[in-house]
Amino acid sequence: MAAELVRGQNHPLSQDRIEIRISADVPVVAGATLADESGRVRGTDGVAHPGAPTLPGIEVSRQAAAEHRLAVDLDAIPAAVHRVGVLIALPATPGGPPRFGAVAAPRAAVTGLDGTEIAGYTLIGLDAETAVVALELYRRQSAWKIRAVGQGYAEGLRGLLADQGLPGAAELARGIEQAVAHGLARAVPAPTADTDRSRCTAASVTGADLPGTASAAGSPYDAQAPEDTAGRRATSDGPAESEPTPGDDGRLPGSGGPGAPATATSSGGPTGGPVDYTHPKRRQASGPPAPETPAPETPAPETPAPADGPAPPVAGDAAGWSMDERLYNQVWGMFEDLARSTAAYRSAVDFAESRMEKELDQVLSDPRSRLGTAGDAAREAAQARQAQLVDQARAAFDRDLAQLTAESEVVEPALPPAYARWDNPVWHGYRVPTESPMAVRLGDLHLPESAPLRIPMLVRLPLERGLWIDSGVPDASLSEEAGELRHLALQAAVALAARLLAVHPAGEFGVQVVDPAGAGASAFAPLTGAGVLDAPPAAGAAGVAGVLGRLTERVDLVQMAVRGGASDALPPGLDTSRQLLIVHDFPHGFDDRAVTQLRYLADEGPEAGVHLLLVADREDAAVHGPLLDPLWRSLMRLTPVPDDHLADPWVGHAWTYEPGLVPPGSQVLQQVLARVATARTKHM
Repeated sequence: MAAELVRGQNHPLSQDRIEIRISADVPVVAGATLADESGRVRGTDGVAHPGAPTLPGIEVSRQAAAEHRLAVDLDAIPAAVHRVGVLIALPATPGGPPRFGAVAAPRAAVTGLDGTEIAGYTLIGLDAETAVVALELYRRQSAWKIRAVGQGYAEGLRGLLADQGLPGAAELARGIEQAVAHGLARAVPAPTADTDRSRCTAASVTGADLPGTASAAGSPYDAQAPEDTAGRRATSDGPAESEPTPGDDGRLPGSGGPGAPATATSSGGPTGGPVDYTHPKRRQASGPPAPETPAPETPAPETPAPADGPAPPVAGDAAGWSMDERLYNQVWGMFEDLARSTAAYRSAVDFAESRMEKELDQVLSDPRSRLGTAGDAAREAAQARQAQLVDQARAAFDRDLAQLTAESEVVEPALPPAYARWDNPVWHGYRVPTESPMAVRLGDLHLPESAPLRIPMLVRLPLERGLWIDSGVPDASLSEEAGELRHLALQAAVALAARLLAVHPAGEFGVQVVDPAGAGASAFAPLTGAGVLDAPPAAGAAGVAGVLGRLTERVDLVQMAVRGGASDALPPGLDTSRQLLIVHDFPHGFDDRAVTQLRYLADEGPEAGVHLLLVADREDAAVHGPLLDPLWRSLMRLTPVPDDHLADPWVGHAWTYEPGLVPPGSQVLQQVLARVATARTKHM
């Protein structure tokens, strides 16, 4: 039975490989410190944090989240380390809680790799603290114990690290905050609860509420329809956060085999191991249970019994009030399933490699078995076990991948225009909608282990962050590709603007363009030719100033009306439709005042209905120095060519992003824009 600790209480640890699971109501930063017997951390290389997540024997999460799993291998911790402190802190994000006293008490739990909880500690009594040492693992007579600490610091990470004697605590704290900001900037934004329409969504920045995890009440990820059940084995949070251990027969948990307890999996077959990681927003994918054997007097059914294995995938098989919401939740479920299945596969491969290396080290350390036939046999046996484990992991991963591929083949054709690729036949029957969609597709995502499988990248509407399509060349020596890349970036921007216009009702969304030098005239031709822009692209310094001035004034007026509770007092004639501002070749044509206005629109515009789409090369803005760094961090970076720069909000894989470009030679963009223009004309 798990022990529920109070502050200062300790508990013995009987396992060397454990997980520390942290759950909170809001995203938090998780880390760990390795200290000596006196509790002093000797240097920055003794702190595991999102910017440096791995230390000997411990690995922490790479970004802020409301649920974390820290992997700990006590045998691998250096002998000089006597204390391992587990710390959590509130990230300095806009709109985030200012202190732990403003949110529900976080909880830290120590579990085995099978998810069985050993001890837990709820950090009650926090008030002004923004960072806290939650738990401490410490050596006692060659054994390890755990202590509930709960020591908080109002000064945040700086005060916490300084209290542990770390030189340069302030600099390291700033570095951690920068790493967290970078992780948030590159992470695919997970959906949040739709409070206006009383909906429940399929994911959040926290990650899944997995069996064996102490989930904080009220987490947006926990909101789901009561009847929604999990139906897919999604495995671990990350390669080192849930590293599998072999059973007595040398098999990995989840790989099946003799003596392994059977659990239902996505492929419908049994897998070994007591852990059943499941996605909490997916419906049961396995087939119905086999009917019981009828009594002799009962006639046999005329219809055949269902075949073994998973039921065929169905589009919209997720929780939601409408088909669009169910498809949206289903896509996010597929995204998370692929992330966690890939994490499990990578973890198993890493474990197989480390196990083989450990066995080979043992062989080489013994002079009697180092040479000769005994040594060769030991090496061959270690390599054979490694190959067997990898094959088992790949087989399990292939089963999950096959199911996801089959599901994708069913879901992709059923997607509405807002979620569909430009080559989807749904665009041929396009009609201007009467309601705004939940989300929009920005492109596709895939991982190297499953390259043929593309997951739609859906982002909730209205956009909470601006977008930046990077037109820069990764290698400065490739100057001959710069022109082509800039043109592709503009094409991606036009395709995205056209999609946003197409999926909103007539008159509820407008697009404005700033093109100071007029260099993007040919790329913007589909928008200007169809007449769907609110005004011709603004050129020159005067044009830039005029557009930015009008949008800045609009944001100011809307903010004042909202804050004063007088939204009906807006000036007559003020266009209250949402606006997308496309800025080409920033910062060309921008003076200091225009740069300040653009930063203001990026920060305050989304809440007032003004969204920013920047098409620029960051190197072109280097003349402004670090002044514009907050602007770049506030935008979601997209690329006009495939690039692995985005991270999922659960495991942190580097996902390859592919832009949603119109197929070459296709006339679908012109046809859609023509219908949008006709609807806009009728609306006026």
